[in-house]
Amino acid sequence: MPARSHEVGTGPPDGPVVHDAVLADPAGTLLGLDFDGTLSHVVDDPTQAFAHPDSVRAVATLGRHLGQVAIITGRPVRQVLELGGFEGLEGLEGLVVCGQYGAERWDASTDELVVPPRPEAIEELAGLLPSWLAARGAATARIEDKGLAIAIHTRGLAPSVLHSLTGPIGDLAAERDLHVEPGRQVLELRGSAVDKGTTLTGLVHDLGTRHVVYAGDDLGDLPAFDAVDALRPRGVTGFLVCSASAEQDALVERSDLVLDGPDAVAGWLGAFADAVVARAG
Repeated sequence: MPARSHEVGTGPPDGPVVHDAVLADPAGTLLGLDFDGTLSHVVDDPTQAFAHPDSVRAVATLGRHLGQVAIITGRPVRQVLELGGFEGLEGLEGLVVCGQYGAERWDASTDELVVPPRPEAIEELAGLLPSWLAARGAATARIEDKGLAIAIHTRGLAPSVLHSLTGPIGDLAAERDLHVEPGRQVLELRGSAVDKGTTLTGLVHDLGTRHVVYAGDDLGDLPAFDAVDALRPRGVTGFLVCSASAEQDALVERSDLVLDGPDAVAGWLGAFADAVVARAG
């Protein structure tokens, strides 16, 4: 295992791009990627959070060589496909997109999208939240209805708004048996308890993966980091990458490689793809 580097890099890393076992056995490797903050920049309007084009090109190259590429995200699958342009892309014929932390799943090989029914509690919240937020002085918070979940975004508002809402949102969720997922200037309420860790572990077991590379940026990625660390003693090689930001540092000390946001992630993915292609000869 390479020594863990906590120096934030702005471009391709000077040290190992990835564990050498991955380069020696790409067919046995699963590459798992978060979307927002990793493949795309976090922006005020999430509908404009397009994937970094260099990352998309690199991932398509990696898809020709690795055993599996999977995007594991809090977004609905359809949003990821629209913002990433992954559908029909040469090299990603085997791509899997696990949306809403894994509650949704789309397989490029079959074009099949599996989406569970919308929880009644989420339907109720969709009608309740505008007046509920207004009564708490947060009428300008943006509500994002994801179908299986509802996110409350406070980006652009005073930091005190998110702080003041955290406790009441927790109570609101508890009353309806919902799960709260905190993130960068956002609180999400969802009915499914599935997380990125269970989703990633399921993919590893289904595929018989020997090596896992996972990159993320936020609290929702912690379960995936936990899953990779739990797999290491079982003989699965793990390599964890943090797309760092000033807003969240929870992944930094857990990572094998720390990069300065999506631009640096794009550089790393390009270097990763180049290394795999070079090794393949």
